[in-house]
Amino acid sequence: MNDSLFLIPLNGLAQGRTVRGLRVGKEFFESFDNAEILDAELDVTIETEKSGSYTGIDCRICGNVTVPCDRCLDPLVIPLDAEAKLSVKFGAGEDGKEDDDMQDDREIIWLPEDEAELDMAQIIYDYVCLSLPAVRFHPEGGCNADVLRHLGGGSADRDTDEGGSPFSVLKGLFQN
Repeated sequence: MNDSLFLIPLNGLAQGRTVRGLRVGKEFFESFDNAEILDAELDVTIETEKSGSYTGIDCRICGNVTVPCDRCLDPLVIPLDAEAKLSVKFGAGEDGKEDDDMQDDREIIWLPEDEAELDMAQIIYDYVCLSLPAVRFHPEGGCNADVLRHLGGGSADRDTDEGGSPFSVLKGLFQN
């Protein structure tokens, strides 16, 4: 993976808007040692706006991410559409104000005064991971039937005592 594709040269950035498009795939997530994302086909559009001392970055991430299904572990393709709105500021930042992390619905990225570039790779990775649902499974009927049959058969054998409830063995626990 070419890391320089994700670098935004802040010092040499021209006034006005600059738009750059990137393609992110499986190799990108492997570089972060992420084994949970099996494959990815994402288009990333980074729009940078510079006006005086203000630098704003709008990042749009669209495409598909393949992860294992939580039920059957077969590959599951999840459509993704995420957006990051950032403002870049230079200095120490953390001066105690609670609202310093957000400005006009934009997340503020604080960089040291001498920083010349902003690496968008970590930001893109974080926004993709945060955009994935917490529970990931195929729609009804889409899971691997053999795996579900195996899982269902194993739990059905345990649930057969007294009414089929797995908690029926606790029925007389507190009775004298």
